[in-house]
Amino acid sequence: MRGTTPIPLFILILISVLYLAHYFVYVSLVHFFSITSLGEREAVGAVLFLLPLGLIASSFLAHWRDDFFTRALYFCTSLWLGVGLTLLTFLALAWTAAGVAIAFGRNPHLLWLGSATLALTVLYSAYGVVNAYHPRIVNIQPKIKDLPSYWKDKKLVHLSDVHLGRILRAGFLARVVDKVNAQKPAMVLITGDLFDGALGNLEELIASLNRLKSPLGIFFVTGNHETYLGVERAYAALSNAPVKILDDDCVVVHGLQLIGISYPRGRHAQDFAERMARVPGFNPDLPSILLYHSPSQISAAKAAGIGLQLSGHVHQGQIFPLQFVTQLIFGRYYHGLHTLGEYTVYTTSGVGAWGPTMRTGNHPEIVVINL
Repeated sequence: MRGTTPIPLFILILISVLYLAHYFVYVSLVHFFSITSLGEREAVGAVLFLLPLGLIASSFLAHWRDDFFTRALYFCTSLWLGVGLTLLTFLALAWTAAGVAIAFGRNPHLLWLGSATLALTVLYSAYGVVNAYHPRIVNIQPKIKDLPSYWKDKKLVHLSDVHLGRILRAGFLARVVDKVNAQKPAMVLITGDLFDGALGNLEELIASLNRLKSPLGIFFVTGNHETYLGVERAYAALSNAPVKILDDDCVVVHGLQLIGISYPRGRHAQDFAERMARVPGFNPDLPSILLYHSPSQISAAKAAGIGLQLSGHVHQGQIFPLQFVTQLIFGRYYHGLHTLGEYTVYTTSGVGAWGPTMRTGNHPEIVVINL
């Protein structure tokens, strides 16, 4: 199809990039640790060759069955993605430091640089794992034009990208629910990727939602991972929870409109502006909050008359230095609060983690909206 990359070619490119990165790690380790023994080089090369294969194998296994073994294997191999990226970053800095030393006529101490690189990688990765399991409370105070007096001084909580599945389980959501309840919100708004696309008992994963204290309701729109999982399966799991699904729909709660636009399904998804125009009951002259998973429809949402848009999806890059990539793709809207006239958008870094259960360079967050 014109304008798209065939999936097999995309996978081939992805695997090629993965192995090129591992080859860079191999060359760097051999250089900095002066590994001259053929046997030692072969051992290092074998490990670095097998690690990507382990990741690929564990991903397939996780789609085939859901048990402790497959989850543990997936955790370890996917974590290597984060650790490996961190190692790449520190190795690049080590090469730079060695180059600078040579430029100034000094001989760099390669063993010291290599040892410092490994130590920093281990410490920063360990911090990233701990950080991923401890979402923080972030308070924002956006302005919504003509907000009814009923809503003034009330709190809403915005959750996104919890990614319940292979790694983050029911216990993680239970701790999130406790933190949300402590904020005493009037409503809870979930902007997709509640699930991670894994097999298993989804109802069991989200059982804690029944303990969520939200007097005016819990509202949900799908993200891209619900489309991978199967939207109908996600909806079926949520049917027994106190959650209102907004599927290109609008509800009015005490004069405030909540509009939920589902994540597009397939390559021929209807244009966002067209979908907004078809939302039943939406009135652009009334105060409104749009729930949309991706911060990618800023102009269209603003033109439609939305007051506040809540999005996620980007994870603020999740692992350093990927925030520079996400910022390149989504611009300044990749994270944080931004106001354009009477329109405001907040993109959260998300509550959970996808792939490596690790966050460096940012923090997972539960967003408290103070009206």
